[in-house]
Amino acid sequence: MARIAIGGMQHETNTFAPSRADYAAFEAGGGWPGAQYGEAVFAAVEGANIPAAGAIQALRAQGHDLVATAWAAASPSAHVTTEAFERIVAGLISYLNKQLPVDGVYLDLHGAMVTEAHDDGEGEILRRVREAVGPRVPVVASLDLHCNFTQAMFERCDALVAYRTYPHVDMAETGARAADLLARMLRAGTPLAKHWRTLDYLTGLPSQCSFVDPCKTLYEDIGRENDVTLSFTPGFPMADFPECGMAVFGYGSDEKSTFNSVQRLRGMVADAEKDFALELHLPDDAVARARSRGEPGAPVILADTQDNPGAGGNGDTTGLLKSLIQQKAQDAVLGLLIDGEAAKRAHEVGMGFTSIFKLGGRSNIPGDSPCEGEFTVEQLGDGKFTCTGPMFKGFRMQLGPMALLRSKSAPGVRVVLASRKCQAGDQEMFRHLGVEPVRSRILALKSSVHFRADFEPISKEILVVKAPGPALADPTEFTWTRMRKGLRLRPLGPVYQG
Repeated sequence: MARIAIGGMQHETNTFAPSRADYAAFEAGGGWPGAQYGEAVFAAVEGANIPAAGAIQALRAQGHDLVATAWAAASPSAHVTTEAFERIVAGLISYLNKQLPVDGVYLDLHGAMVTEAHDDGEGEILRRVREAVGPRVPVVASLDLHCNFTQAMFERCDALVAYRTYPHVDMAETGARAADLLARMLRAGTPLAKHWRTLDYLTGLPSQCSFVDPCKTLYEDIGRENDVTLSFTPGFPMADFPECGMAVFGYGSDEKSTFNSVQRLRGMVADAEKDFALELHLPDDAVARARSRGEPGAPVILADTQDNPGAGGNGDTTGLLKSLIQQKAQDAVLGLLIDGEAAKRAHEVGMGFTSIFKLGGRSNIPGDSPCEGEFTVEQLGDGKFTCTGPMFKGFRMQLGPMALLRSKSAPGVRVVLASRKCQAGDQEMFRHLGVEPVRSRILALKSSVHFRADFEPISKEILVVKAPGPALADPTEFTWTRMRKGLRLRPLGPVYQG
């Protein structure tokens, strides 16, 4: 039986986003458990589809003695503040030092964290952990599929394992895979062979979905590997630093097979470049098509991808909402619109009453403005519920005051308001306010891909909409300043010249 330290910190950083992640954002969690230290970590993640939960369960089943350090997560946003990063990581290292010596370390990381002081937040965490435990203690981490894999991460960690699904229905499973690699090294008493390669192009988030090709085929191929544990991270193409982008990496028993497996997978991803193309729809066109095709029992889903809170958006742009109202869509629901002030006002107005509301538009995104008009308050909620869908199952949401509003000028359009950032990825977010999603004709969801896990089975069609927001679906539209020269900014697209 080994003594293993558990910890982690998750943040996906869009360096072009309007808001930074301070410590309060990690306390709130954004749908994930808030910041926890010591033994409280175990209870916070238990039962949820979270990597740390999967690792803890797997390691305990093998009889290992676990000690907790710190765990924290916040909604994607711009840079993590120095104060937040230092406070959380200092807590992690402090609890780790108190538990030394340990035989191994498991960390639940994202892989795309940029802080005010560090381009590579995870690389810095791993540096400090390695400094604490020394060079011989195996350190293993699980990573998000949207990791921007770096040289520092590769060098400072004995094994790294990324999700193989987007939507991320395998988060806990990935934690368990990482735990198995750690246990494998502890049994053998030797490190694993490892290799990694990068790719030469970026691709937008919606085209990274593992439900469709090319990622569907790529991840199915990865799953057939035996001795070598492979990962493919399409990257988070919204972080302006030189190591942003795609990567493949693997760990195995011997150098040759590990090298060959990684090279083969890298070749497959390179060959698939042309297949990452994505069709995007303007809001007016998407709403018109949805109005003609959606029906109760089989709604058309409009993915408001560029204001996705899961990619750094604040969830408050109104371009798609305005199109729904202007076209007087029927049986249409948009959510989650993150506007704490409007939600608070709805609670003050009260159920059944109508008033003028000024919704969203608080992030000052170019081309966006508040949606002002008369709305009736149909339902109120406290934002406390437990998710049931494949990805967020077991997540105990605390989204603050919530409200369901109906437009007076377009009575077929309703809006689900929440006070805290979280993308629309689970049907319980709507049921909390009495909305059964399948009964709608149109579902407008502020999400890029994660919604597919719970909503795709009930949908007739999914349209990815290019409405205002900071999470641009086409990476060429960002104002890059620090990307590495020679990288294609989209599949078969223009090359960054610096």
